[in-house]
Amino acid sequence: MSRPALPHLYTGKVRELYEVGHDRLLVVATDRVSVFDVVLDDLIPDKGRALTAISAFWFERTAGLAPNHLISCDPTDFPEAAGPEVAGRAMLVRATRPVRMECIARGYLFGGAWSEYTEHGTVQGRRMPDGMREAESLPEPLFTPTTKAETGHDLPLSDAEAVQLVGADLYEQIRDVTLRLYRFGVEHAASRGVILADTKLELGVRDGELLVIDELLTPDSSRYWPVEEYRVGSSPPSFDKQFVRDYYLSIGWDRTPPAPRLPKDVVEGTRARYVEAYELLTGASFDEWWGS
Repeated sequence: MSRPALPHLYTGKVRELYEVGHDRLLVVATDRVSVFDVVLDDLIPDKGRALTAISAFWFERTAGLAPNHLISCDPTDFPEAAGPEVAGRAMLVRATRPVRMECIARGYLFGGAWSEYTEHGTVQGRRMPDGMREAESLPEPLFTPTTKAETGHDLPLSDAEAVQLVGADLYEQIRDVTLRLYRFGVEHAASRGVILADTKLELGVRDGELLVIDELLTPDSSRYWPVEEYRVGSSPPSFDKQFVRDYYLSIGWDRTPPAPRLPKDVVEGTRARYVEAYELLTGASFDEWWGS
């Protein structure tokens, strides 16, 4: 994909950021995929479009719960210099000052939370009931922030550490917004036959107002499980790049780049999972999304 003829600001693992005037950005989601902190040479067709479509759905649905940075996903609203190739995978957004903290809400004992619980009986330092099993729902949703590392892995933050990082007032806002949006996502996902186990939000400040930015409740930032395949005590299948992770685990890759090339069936299977996630959550056909 050729780059827009706009000032380029940043390259992330998946997204490219471009400047549009002094207070707006064009966020372009590529088809890149990263696993184990390694960006693969192989692309997943339509992944960027699916992520953008899912984010747009949630940004529009939750605008009344928490303000966000989205202006438009309509290519006719983009500057001409954006070019036609970004249709369906780009968002015109308001520029913000990002909060340097990963804002995570979780409702199930899984991933890093499960690992901590098996060792200490806690989740981010909070004591949990004895005898819980992997993938079991927590007594209540938890806000479990982490650092936002430029390199390496994010590290868990206690409430006191998070307050020290962003300030008490902003921390309260961040926690409330994160849990509010997570609970909304949980309720909607359940109505579509999907469990939203956890999610990570990106937040930014603009003119003193806290905005939800980047992506929202996508399979890359959230863990979704199909209700019919969910079993406590197991690792339910998810609608994301876990298919890619499982392949690399099966061949014993040591996670040292460059990664081995992906087989065609893994690429196609991963694409299908992203598209299925969009259609399940929205009830709309992916073929009707911009750029199809």
